[in-house]
Amino acid sequence: MSLPDPKQFRRVFAGLLLAMLLASLDQTIVTTALPTIVRDLGGLDQLSWVVTAYLLGATVSVPLWGRASDLYGRKALFMAAIGVFLTGSALSGLAGTLGQLVAFRALQGLGAGGLMTLAMAIVGDIVSPRERGRYQGYIQMIFVLASIAGPLLGGLFADHASWRSVFYVNLPIGAACLTLIGTSLHLPVERKPVKLDYLGAALLAGSLTCLLLATTRDAYVLYAGFALLLVAFVAQERRAKEPVLPLRLFKTPVFDIVSAALFLTTLAFFAVIVFMPVFLQTVVGVSATTSGVLLLALLLGATASTTASGRAISRTGRYKRFPLIGLAVMAVGLIALSTLHADSSKATIVALLALFGLGFGLVSQVLTVAIQNAVDRSDLGIATASANLFRSLGGAIGTAIYGALYTGASIFLYAAPAAILGFVVVLLLEELPLRGAVAAR
Repeated sequence: MSLPDPKQFRRVFAGLLLAMLLASLDQTIVTTALPTIVRDLGGLDQLSWVVTAYLLGATVSVPLWGRASDLYGRKALFMAAIGVFLTGSALSGLAGTLGQLVAFRALQGLGAGGLMTLAMAIVGDIVSPRERGRYQGYIQMIFVLASIAGPLLGGLFADHASWRSVFYVNLPIGAACLTLIGTSLHLPVERKPVKLDYLGAALLAGSLTCLLLATTRDAYVLYAGFALLLVAFVAQERRAKEPVLPLRLFKTPVFDIVSAALFLTTLAFFAVIVFMPVFLQTVVGVSATTSGVLLLALLLGATASTTASGRAISRTGRYKRFPLIGLAVMAVGLIALSTLHADSSKATIVALLALFGLGFGLVSQVLTVAIQNAVDRSDLGIATASANLFRSLGGAIGTAIYGALYTGASIFLYAAPAAILGFVVVLLLEELPLRGAVAAR
């Protein structure tokens, strides 16, 4: 359905953007404060779990939130996800030991998995695929802004306030989000007399947990666990009356191609967004604040290209050309970034980051529109969740791989093949006509 009142629509869309900001910002704001947290709470040997617990909670819960929203309605579940996230945030700020913080971060991650997935699914509910391009620039800006502003805010809070502020800052933002959504979003609910496939959800969560832990620990037993649980999950989904991840989706070529392309795009993106600040601070020798300012070039480039492509898509209904151009530009940008060295000028760094951002802005949101447009309305939630799942896996696996391979600016050269392969994958994408109206759920 659509929201006929423009003021009501703006309030809902603002609430959705705040939810996306909460989920994406928390993945970056905590990292900078980690040294201060360890000095306060101790437990250096458990430090990585502060990040891993959140990532695991968010990734494994994504399909569950998405499928549940298809069956039981999105508004109530979305508000529940916000509540879980805020509870985890408040408890994380109160943590007295690192073990407590790890547990509360896992709870926070469980809520975050619903924030991003359900926010994007609700956008699909209230905006037709043909018109959705007009709003892509705002969504893209939130993602990239969080990636850049997070480390800066985390450092400022840790240095000038308290590391606990990196969690407490979520509370007023979340309260505003709950108010906007609770008072302005009205979606018809068609509850279906079925039960969610909890066994399938558990098997999927277990397999993804093994995979993510294996990328950080390189343990063969975890890879074996991932494979066994994945086989069991597929067997369960074949016989489940209402599977958590319907295998029929994989019979839709657009779904398969977009999922693979999103994985590869995020794999390439994280090489820059995670390791460029490291390169700038350790090799070029700039401060954390300066590195964040330089990364604004990426934000501006991505926002500009996303906005321009979104308007073009709304006007023409054609979208395939944009991710193709974007992935090609990303590959060129990564190769160019690999030539940077300690004496590279700030103007050169800004220009190359802007080039990479221009490419990235043409890909991710366009592919999300393509996957939402290709599936049946009854599968919108799980299709959006799957897109976010493959995006999250790309980020998690990419970070682990690049962390093991990091050798300064050569790291960007290692990421270029992911963008090139993504280009090849998108060549296979069938460009379906974009739906021009949103049908009531």
